[in-house]
Amino acid sequence: MSRRTTSPESATVDDAAPVRPEGPGRTLYGVLHLPPMPGTPFHVPGSLSAAIDDAVRDAEALRDGGADGALLQTVDRVYSTEDEADPARVAAMTRYVTRIADAVGAGFPLGVQIMRHAVSASLAVAKVTGAAFVRADAIVGATLSTHGRVAPDPLRVMGYRRALDAFDVQLIADVDSMHFSWEGGTETAGGVARRALFVGADAVCVAHPDEATALTKIADIRSRAPEARVLLGGFLTHENAVRLLADADGAFVSACLTTPDGRVGTDRVRRLVDTVRGGCR
Repeated sequence: MSRRTTSPESATVDDAAPVRPEGPGRTLYGVLHLPPMPGTPFHVPGSLSAAIDDAVRDAEALRDGGADGALLQTVDRVYSTEDEADPARVAAMTRYVTRIADAVGAGFPLGVQIMRHAVSASLAVAKVTGAAFVRADAIVGATLSTHGRVAPDPLRVMGYRRALDAFDVQLIADVDSMHFSWEGGTETAGGVARRALFVGADAVCVAHPDEATALTKIADIRSRAPEARVLLGGFLTHENAVRLLADADGAFVSACLTTPDGRVGTDRVRRLVDTVRGGCR
């Protein structure tokens, strides 16, 4: 796996027109939002087995609808901002990933994100279970959140990743999204992406509810970090998917795939997949 060797501080901005790297079609990962885990204040005792069953059904719906994989993301409502996770949360996530992997079979990649900032624990679960990737809310700089200031430690994360022999687990880092905004506002999405790749991220994630702003952020990444694989981190719908994915490599998708009862609808997944595959070149 190639790694950036030029310091992001010394690298120059590419003045060429930004383009999407050559490669296969857009990757669509469905996001499974998991209810509060054991070991967290809002967990409902005795609910874990049923929650896992629901997640399995949703993952199967994503697979059957033609999605390329799924991200399992915790929604525990309150979090530590440190790179840490209660052992019960780690054990529960391991149960989720194992059951879902058994159900969907090989060829349907799974990702792990133990929020808010448990990147090391996410890597551990992914490595042990055979999951394909993790999503990190932050890997460089710092950001403010509802739960406090998040200040990632890339040296610690990459050291642990090496200790786990987990560089085969892809790390997708948010660089400008609902999860991350460069503290102080002095760096753009492209600059943060360049820094994230330099410290070991394999791909970057960007999102904004305004379509034009999202496209501007993607263009900035294409200009300043042209080798980056760029995924959208939210706000994708059936209506805007082709426009937003024109210069992106894929997306994490959730809301537009769910039915009124909160479950993933296979038909909704299939319609999005057909829209993207038919409209993006």
